[in-house]
Amino acid sequence: MPAMHPPTPLPLMRLALALSLGAAVSLGVTRFSYGLLLPPMRDDLGWSYTLAGSMNTVNAVGYLLGALLTPLLMRRLGPSALFLWGGWLATLLMGVAGFLVEPGALLAQRLLAGVLSAFQFIAGGLLAARLAARDTARGSLLLGLYYGGAGLGIVASALAVPLLLHAAAAQAHAWAWAWWGLALLCALASAFMAWPVRVLDGSAPPVSEVPGAAIGQTSASLRDMAWLLMGYGLFGAGYIGYMTFSVALLREQGLSAPGITTYFTLLGVAVVVAPRVWASLLDRERGGGAFARLNALLAVAALLPVLASGWVVALVSGLLFGVCFLSVVASTTAFVRHNLPPAAWARGISRFTICFAVGHIVGPVLTGLISDGPGGLARGLVFSAVALAVGALFAWRQRPL
Repeated sequence: MPAMHPPTPLPLMRLALALSLGAAVSLGVTRFSYGLLLPPMRDDLGWSYTLAGSMNTVNAVGYLLGALLTPLLMRRLGPSALFLWGGWLATLLMGVAGFLVEPGALLAQRLLAGVLSAFQFIAGGLLAARLAARDTARGSLLLGLYYGGAGLGIVASALAVPLLLHAAAAQAHAWAWAWWGLALLCALASAFMAWPVRVLDGSAPPVSEVPGAAIGQTSASLRDMAWLLMGYGLFGAGYIGYMTFSVALLREQGLSAPGITTYFTLLGVAVVVAPRVWASLLDRERGGGAFARLNALLAVAALLPVLASGWVVALVSGLLFGVCFLSVVASTTAFVRHNLPPAAWARGISRFTICFAVGHIVGPVLTGLISDGPGGLARGLVFSAVALAVGALFAWRQRPL
């Protein structure tokens, strides 16, 4: 890419898609594949839903620790190094999980995986924001492509995990083979992520990042963004309950293994296509409007399998959830781009990530506790839907800065 001329749209799209492999590793595989592995691991190891939810709670604790450390490490190492090293180390931990059976060891693995996921995901978000600044007309689409990469990881997990479980059915702890297979997928994705990093590091900064380009802009206080920050915390609590326990609920309702695979695959496909659906909304809305609309749709999607069962309901719920949930994440980065100067982007993204991680900590264990009581998993998903709906109401009150 020439250093003195802005790149054309097609190379920018390719760079965004290559960067999106970071989201595929840090979210799509490292975090969300656990929802597919939870039922066989719970059956094999005799877990309660509270313990099963705690696995994602400690993952969120690790994510919070990683979010707190990321700004310091980015100043010392730079976002590119943090992005790449986070991916490779997360890949290693995915492989380690296949050798563990004790709850304490698996909790430690999920904690460390959360730390590394935060390193990679936040650093990748900053790289994607810088890429989006090179083409303001397509900025939200480029951001959405990065976050939509998590859908690639979800699709890969949905297709790989059932095959690996079936192939290793005669083995003790057959789920371990799924962890090892997913680690291999993460390694392949990590190998391709060096190219966009190298190109971005070797090109000239966009005009908006040149010193003096943001004259007149000031950073914002936490109070200025309070409504959206609180809404994002509730989003973190609500969406992870759905992603952790929805497969287990569908399995309880009698959905077949091929039906569950189709459901999770289509959810991932919806994540991939979502940037095209919501790009104009993210470009147009400078306050919390985009976030509020998307979160309200997520609440509806989370309620659908509670109100009715069956293959069609599961697919509608998965498609609606998939087309919205990572676009909520993209909407917070778009809010930062619209309202803060480039020098404050890293701090703004980190603030949102910390609030998200706090909600992410609370969500799985609360959903698990509720699911262990009367009403089971259905009542747990009601809690998720309520958290998402209240988050939408909070975000609706957020105005542009």
